[in-house]
Amino acid sequence: MSIDRDFPAEAGTSNKITRRDALMAGTAAAVSRFAVPAGLSGALAGLAGVQPAAAQGTRPNIVYIISDDQGWKDVGFHGSDIKTPNIDKLAAEGARLEQYYAQPMCTPTRAALMTGRYPFRYGLQTAVIPQVGSYGLALDEYPLPQMLKDAGYATAMSGKWHLGHSKTAYWPRQRGFDSFYGALLGEIDHFTHKAANGNPDWYRNNKALNEQGFDNILFGAEAVRVINKHDQKKPLFLYLAFTAPHTPFQAPKEFVDRYSNIADESRRKYAAMISVIDDQVGKVVEALEKRGMRENTLIVFQSDNGGVVDAHFAGESAVKGKLPADNGPYREGKGTTYEGGTRIAGLVNWPGKIKPASIGGVMHVVDMYPTLAGLAGAKLEKNKPLDGMDMWPALGEGKPSPRTEVVYNIEPMDGAVRQGDWKLVWKAALPQKIELFDLSKDDKETNNLADQNPEMVKKLQARITELASQMVPPLIMHDAVRLLLHSPTLLPDASEMFNVGD
Repeated sequence: MSIDRDFPAEAGTSNKITRRDALMAGTAAAVSRFAVPAGLSGALAGLAGVQPAAAQGTRPNIVYIISDDQGWKDVGFHGSDIKTPNIDKLAAEGARLEQYYAQPMCTPTRAALMTGRYPFRYGLQTAVIPQVGSYGLALDEYPLPQMLKDAGYATAMSGKWHLGHSKTAYWPRQRGFDSFYGALLGEIDHFTHKAANGNPDWYRNNKALNEQGFDNILFGAEAVRVINKHDQKKPLFLYLAFTAPHTPFQAPKEFVDRYSNIADESRRKYAAMISVIDDQVGKVVEALEKRGMRENTLIVFQSDNGGVVDAHFAGESAVKGKLPADNGPYREGKGTTYEGGTRIAGLVNWPGKIKPASIGGVMHVVDMYPTLAGLAGAKLEKNKPLDGMDMWPALGEGKPSPRTEVVYNIEPMDGAVRQGDWKLVWKAALPQKIELFDLSKDDKETNNLADQNPEMVKKLQARITELASQMVPPLIMHDAVRLLLHSPTLLPDASEMFNVGD
């Protein structure tokens, strides 16, 4: 199919919209409905007046900062006792995203950011890529750094990848980054940089690196180094992906000492880890200012999912006692499709282009891909149909968010979707569990309205079923079956067999 295939205009008009125009303006999910007469008018109306932001001026540098397992409330601008003055300043002078969603876990969120597509479309919707995982982000996807590189950006990554490690084709340098410094896996010791199996996980570009030091400070220092060396003839895309405050809870003593008033050891170290992030964010902003780049730099900050409140989702490190993350009023946390697992702290800051505001419209991490593409003047020709929508009109022009649906996740045994203010969480595995919430009145998800609203339940179940028909089975299941079927036979120890007798 030609990329410039024309779609019919709204009845009574002579205008046409191309597939490229539609991708640039919003989501290909909307495009897929253009052929449905009942939805045609509304779909086109949602795209009206949307123009690539790059057409409005110089293409910005982009600094995308992501924290790891940070609770919704664990930033100063949400009222935390954890001090985050640098992040708070960006929030106060930019757009605070108060209904901003990610996927329930790390790998899926990073995949959604890199593709502008929900992870169920390419098999990364379940759990995270484990150390023995043989898979990664599908190689036929067109990742964000490659798209921006093709648009003329210099691209650099510092931090945690977690989108594939088993072969170099999955690694950051092969997915569009000019340079990479950091870890490929999801969890490492923050000082030794060793994974849970004891093997080092620390790289510069495609080569293993033997280096000590607190990882998140090193990530920040690398980001500053990239900025200081950047040739400003090109715009810069810098992806800074911290491993804090993911387990194990560790931080340099000077940061832990800042929170001597916190009695709980895990919370004290967790808070210290977030302060490390905040200090590094401040140093990145300072470096941009010194190079004269700050005024034309868009900064995004977000967590990759809600904070961990269930040890089952804490990772491979040993944890004890109450987990320290605080998701504020929201239910549960990481690993779940409830609001505590998916509604995250987020902000977007661009001096003079984004006015200080609290944005209550619904947005999802998949929206960043087309939004950044529009700002960069990138051509959306190699990507697959997007789930993301261009949010520049909401961020830069004060218009309402065009998003009316959020797909929290689609898995073989469960799914969750939001349309308007109605949210359905459907656990299809027996015994089945169906929960319906009106988030406009109950964003804490305490009142299940499924029995009182059978038609809404039926509607949202039909939508989940429709999406499930488009699902690629979770890749982790393929690996699990392979490992179970091909692992060596488990037998008792030889000495035990000898002693048991006939």
